[in-house]
Amino acid sequence: MKPITASATGTRRQRGAALLTAMLTVTLVATFASAALWQQWRSVEIEAAERSRTQMQWVLNGALDWARLILQEDGRNGEIDHLSEPWALPLQEARLSSFLAVDKNNTDDAMDAFLSGQISDQQALLNVRNLVVDGKANLPAFQAFGRLFTLLNLPRNQLQVLVDQLIASDAASADATANSKSASLAQAPLKPYRMEQLVWLGLPAATIKALMPYATLLPVVTPVNLNTAGAEVLSAALPNTDLAQAQQMVTQRATAHFKTLAEALKAAGIPDATAAQVDTKDYAIGTHFFAVLGRLRLGDSAVQEVSLVERMGSDVKVRWRQREALTAAATASLQ
Repeated sequence: MKPITASATGTRRQRGAALLTAMLTVTLVATFASAALWQQWRSVEIEAAERSRTQMQWVLNGALDWARLILQEDGRNGEIDHLSEPWALPLQEARLSSFLAVDKNNTDDAMDAFLSGQISDQQALLNVRNLVVDGKANLPAFQAFGRLFTLLNLPRNQLQVLVDQLIASDAASADATANSKSASLAQAPLKPYRMEQLVWLGLPAATIKALMPYATLLPVVTPVNLNTAGAEVLSAALPNTDLAQAQQMVTQRATAHFKTLAEALKAAGIPDATAAQVDTKDYAIGTHFFAVLGRLRLGDSAVQEVSLVERMGSDVKVRWRQREALTAAATASLQ
């Protein structure tokens, strides 16, 4: 056996170093390639998400314009609003391509979107804004909400807290408009514009959730539309009207809507003599404020948008819009 010389040992070390260098080089190249591939994938995903967001935005804008057109046409037909009109029919989820004049052989992914929506009468609900008028508690509205709180088994003391905080927020808003620098302005609650913002006034989230199907928060004081209000709202809004009487009223108007306010009050069991004493500012058979709900599902993503619109005659303008992405569970329920 030949002895290992220093020259052979050095050659082996050089080969080992060269092999190690090659392995390090391959590792670095693979790392850089993976990083470049990830960056490219990330850019593609961002671009796809941005394109999807833009598509959803334009479709929801179109859906809102469509709803405004329906309300404009309805406004030209008179000042009476009821649940048999076209605006009251919900749009069930339908493929977007069914609304467009496209080639039947078109398989563009942009057409694989599903749209649903609904227009709802916001004056079919009790308006929280009615609780305070000219900086003071409004007794008829306070009594109506008191009956609603009792019907829903909600603590009545929360209603008083809500009224007190509404008065404080209105006063703070007036001070801010007058550029007042009073110390009380910094401590006053923010003025809410949507129901979920009533938590700013100390109303518990559970109470707000219970009120949502029966109450709303509109920019101005509004009457209740007796043609569209549900039995619970009618029972709360109309004095001396229990839930059974209100349900009979709903059943009666399903056959033929109320054409006059006197007819609606008569159906509520209010005699003509008493009806003459009723403040007509609290009740109506027409509506100015509507909520437009639009849901769009595109692939695995879904977006929901709620808009408050005000209609004066044939003029329909948007007061506010709120858009949110739906959760995976909510998206799955739409499919």
